[in-house]
Amino acid sequence: MSNGCACQSQVTREHMDEVDRLIAPCRGQSGNLIQVLHKAQNIVGYLPREVQLKVAEGLDVPLARVYGVVSFYSLFTTVPRGRHKISVCAGTACYVRGSSQLLDRLSEDLQVRPGGTSQDGEFSLDVVRCVGACGLGPVVTVDDDVYARVHTEKLSDILALYTKE
Repeated sequence: MSNGCACQSQVTREHMDEVDRLIAPCRGQSGNLIQVLHKAQNIVGYLPREVQLKVAEGLDVPLARVYGVVSFYSLFTTVPRGRHKISVCAGTACYVRGSSQLLDRLSEDLQVRPGGTSQDGEFSLDVVRCVGACGLGPVVTVDDDVYARVHTEKLSDILALYTKE
């Protein structure tokens, strides 16, 4: 199983140039850190060390502070993410209704551990503590779509909706 995606592992010169253009109007303005990180992640797809360093230097904040923000907020990721984000709810209601079996099946089918991205770059797999739909468990989300009362036999049909067009 793989945690990374070789197809997305390189930050290009074009990415870094675009991050430079993003930072330019905010130079030295540390109050823009979260906003700049969010936009930089949208450009690159994730926030590897070299992007964090560029943001730190551009906004004149310590790299440790940048990393602290990146590692604290779940919005940010330091590893390449897939085109589609799958989340399996592991809250109590979903767990007792079989979410761990769903997670095991997805890990096996996609050949990726939770927190990782499939080799083809299509899917990232994550575990969330609760999606707030306890009466509908077990719940799986793909991007912004919520699937209720999911069972392992239903997973292949759900994934088929998100395969490359």
